[in-house]
Amino acid sequence: QVYHSTFADEEGITKACGCPLLPLKSRKKGPAPVSEQGKTDIVDEAITFFRCNVFFRNFDIKGPADKLLIYLTFYINLSLKKLEGCRTLAEGSKAILNLGVENVTIPGESGFPFTGLFSLPQSQQEAELLRDYLKQIREETSGRLLGVAYRPNGTPNKWWLAFAKRKFMNIALLDK
Repeated sequence: QVYHSTFADEEGITKACGCPLLPLKSRKKGPAPVSEQGKTDIVDEAITFFRCNVFFRNFDIKGPADKLLIYLTFYINLSLKKLEGCRTLAEGSKAILNLGVENVTIPGESGFPFTGLFSLPQSQQEAELLRDYLKQIREETSGRLLGVAYRPNGTPNKWWLAFAKRKFMNIALLDK
């Protein structure tokens, strides 16, 4: 059984293009509300559930937070592909942190890989809000992923990097 987000029934959460702007335990600047440091956030869930969820070909969406979980699962997969050739934490940091700040595409733009997952922006303000949130969450995910993809001594963790070869929902994202 696929793991769904526990944030499925969050009330009072702002949305942009159908994507919930869930709180993050982040020091990165962006539109995400700040979560308590001891609580689990969507990035923690995505990293925790990644190695289980990546085996599934179907993902039944139970709420808006599941859409964000799908987005992050694909982003983690893309990040692991970038880390495959990096033999040290320093190399990996450079590769993955650049990926986190690259031009973030949103629904309606060419290159957005998830047509139908999120709705089209109704205004320029909504589009920029979603772009800023996705950029912030990608940067946060990149930073935390380095903590699990590399051991404390800076060597790659093969039990994580082996998952770069998996296809979530039988879809392979091509890097631009």
